[in-house]
Amino acid sequence: MALLGRREDRQERREERRGGGDDNEIFQMREKLVSIGDDYWIETNRGRRAFKVDGKVARIRDTLIIRDLAGNEVAKVQERKVAIRDTMSIERPGHPDATIKKALINPLRERFTLSADDIGEIDIQGNIVDHEYRFERGGAKVAEVSKRWLRLRDTYGVEIAPGQDIALILAATVALDQMSH
Repeated sequence: MALLGRREDRQERREERRGGGDDNEIFQMREKLVSIGDDYWIETNRGRRAFKVDGKVARIRDTLIIRDLAGNEVAKVQERKVAIRDTMSIERPGHPDATIKKALINPLRERFTLSADDIGEIDIQGNIVDHEYRFERGGAKVAEVSKRWLRLRDTYGVEIAPGQDIALILAATVALDQMSH
């Protein structure tokens, strides 16, 4: 009996390191994701391509377009040039635009807010530069970003809870990566 309990404890620790339960999806991102003008694939934790980040250089502002495997645009991330605090907009075809803003007051951890009419507000806090942070709505975890799940150098994982807007969470992660550099 004690041996079985230890085996289950080990399995739980393994799942915690890789990002939790089987229902959550984990996507693999690369640090310093893209430079404007570059392209990059977001993959699943099993190495399957899931989304393409297409870096476009626009006349007025830099733009990153996220496309699904069929090449359809699922989100467009743009920096807002005229803003009081760091702000990026996320355009989503068929959905209200979302905005990600840096909090004015930064205690020990960085804080951002992701908001859109269809999702309300999602709080993001943690260490953005080191890719160790959480997305929460009303105290419940929506997604988590961490390096500890992946062993590849210069990569980090994005674990997304079931039922969440995957493209929006990945677009917000791309935006945060751009805002932190």
